[in-house]
Amino acid sequence: MAPPVRRTLSRWRRRLGGAGEAAVASWLVARVAVGLGFLAAHGAVDALRPGSPPLALRQGLVAWDGAFYRDIATIGYSELPEEALRFFPLFPLLGRWLGTLLPGGATTGLVVVANASALVAGWLLHRLVVHEGGSEDRAATAVWLVALLPASSVLVLAYTEGLFLALTLGAFLALRRGRWGAVAALGLLVGLCRPSGVLLALPVLIEAARGLRTLRWPGLLTRAAAVAAAPVGTGLYLLWVGDRFGDPLIPLRTQGTGDLRGRWVDPVSRILDAVADAPSEGFLGEALHLPWIALFGLLAVVVGRRLPAPYTAYTAAVLVLAVSAESLGSFERYALVAFPLAMVAADLLRQPRLVRVVLVVSSAALAVFTAMTLLMVFVP
Repeated sequence: MAPPVRRTLSRWRRRLGGAGEAAVASWLVARVAVGLGFLAAHGAVDALRPGSPPLALRQGLVAWDGAFYRDIATIGYSELPEEALRFFPLFPLLGRWLGTLLPGGATTGLVVVANASALVAGWLLHRLVVHEGGSEDRAATAVWLVALLPASSVLVLAYTEGLFLALTLGAFLALRRGRWGAVAALGLLVGLCRPSGVLLALPVLIEAARGLRTLRWPGLLTRAAAVAAAPVGTGLYLLWVGDRFGDPLIPLRTQGTGDLRGRWVDPVSRILDAVADAPSEGFLGEALHLPWIALFGLLAVVVGRRLPAPYTAYTAAVLVLAVSAESLGSFERYALVAFPLAMVAADLLRQPRLVRVVLVVSSAALAVFTAMTLLMVFVP
């Protein structure tokens, strides 16, 4: 390798540090696992149903919701069914703009945005763990856990989770450093990314309430803008929908239909119903989500014990929202953005050998879940 190249790589390695190494390594391994899932799905179809692959397998990296994002980025909301309005605009807009520069157009743009965002999210998560006093090893473990969770196949597909994670992590890092202008800017983008982005206002409000008596008006206004930013971003999209389509609540009402998230229900009752129905539904019914609900619930308790209040509030809000749906489908994907769970899980996994075992098992599960998703056995 030429000396200038070596010097350049060495300089970037020093700049990125352990955060960059953990983010890149976990990112690569996750994509190998998802690739193996694709191969397994194709192999299963060739063996069991040759010549008739499921729709998701034919769609590839734009399977499931990715197809909606692709269509929005390509032809816009006006040419699509009303259901498309439940997908917020930031991700398809970025994919469309980037697609003008890349071969493959908006499809390539969306996949690049999703995967690049996942890489950035890993780097930011590492930085955040270290900022909160965690060691380099703990931070790296947290990054690996998020990258290799079974539901993390959506960080490879053309889904918005990677972008949402990167923006939310950036907002939290700015929040904990007291950079309120950055929190406001990132919060606005979070609100334009997903309807659940409004939950960011809760941890920002908790942090903003500290030391208010010592602030003057400019500081108070900056903090108020940071608290309002995510709801304002969501509100701007809903106002646009109302102006263009006559009803600003179409995205929320559509998401609440029975074949999607469904109506709002009491979370405790919903979990008890899933437990009661488990014997009749079997492994591939709602019972599939119960172990994850239990695991994430236990980790949420640890978050409350070990992390500052903004992390606890955000985690609780994300999980309550995920289990208050009439349908528990996609619970794991909804809970994926509750990154404090990975922070405390990394703190609990103190033995290197145990970490390796967990990551190997998780990698295999990621490949299996990817195959199940492509075979349309499991809804991501």
